[in-house]
Amino acid sequence: MTAARAALALRRTWWRVRDYAYVLHRQAVGVLARGGPEGYLDPDPREHPDVVLVPGVYESWQFLRPLADELHARGHAVHVLPALGYNRGPVESAAAVLGAHLRSADLRDVVVVAHSKGGLIGKLAMIRHDPDRRIARMLAVATPFGGSSLARLVPLRAVRAFLPTDPTIAALAVERSVNARITSAYSHWDPHIPAGSVLPGARDNVELATPGHFRVLTDPRLVDVVLAAVRAEAAQADPPAQAGADDRDDDRADDRADDRAADPAAGAGGRP
Repeated sequence: MTAARAALALRRTWWRVRDYAYVLHRQAVGVLARGGPEGYLDPDPREHPDVVLVPGVYESWQFLRPLADELHARGHAVHVLPALGYNRGPVESAAAVLGAHLRSADLRDVVVVAHSKGGLIGKLAMIRHDPDRRIARMLAVATPFGGSSLARLVPLRAVRAFLPTDPTIAALAVERSVNARITSAYSHWDPHIPAGSVLPGARDNVELATPGHFRVLTDPRLVDVVLAAVRAEAAQADPPAQAGADDRDDDRADDRADDRAADPAAGAGGRP
């Protein structure tokens, strides 16, 4: 092994240690944190759109609490899915939970922000559990859209579900109907997803500089990437309102034209 390769191996080992240290930190903070998800539902002032957070496997919603704090501070109502628990169930079941929550809370034009498995859940929900297109966009971070060959090394059903040959993974990989509404963000080095998280046909694929599957959530650029996805939906929602204002202006112009036709003197500044 050359000195350069040895140095790279050592650096990646350090990255891996820091990645798992971050997991332990976030899990501990999640257990000790005070305040439930209801505190994120009513920002003042409130901005469009609402956001739904979907965590990864063995993660509760608390794992994404730093993103919830950032989004809430900028005026976005943030919804979570406590029914997922630590998200160990099948992707299909979790996608159904997401779809049911959108309907029960009557959420529309939302942006889903997801980590890892959460991106698979969000994509499947967009395809099968969102006939009204309540999900406008999704920002997925470190999502194994094509699965992970390393899943074979872990003898746990919740992890084996990420094998590229898993029926759900395989079906999602070839289904591209919603990819244009998804932004995929990922680290330049993710030890959990050897094939990477580039999504063909995505709205955008964004590589981040922070190494790791979990620490990528701390990347300085990530908040800006998330906000760009959220604000893109807000911008899309603005034109109809402007169009309505333009229609009202046209109606008023038509009324004035009718008045002038009925009273030509009025169009010249009124009678002497």
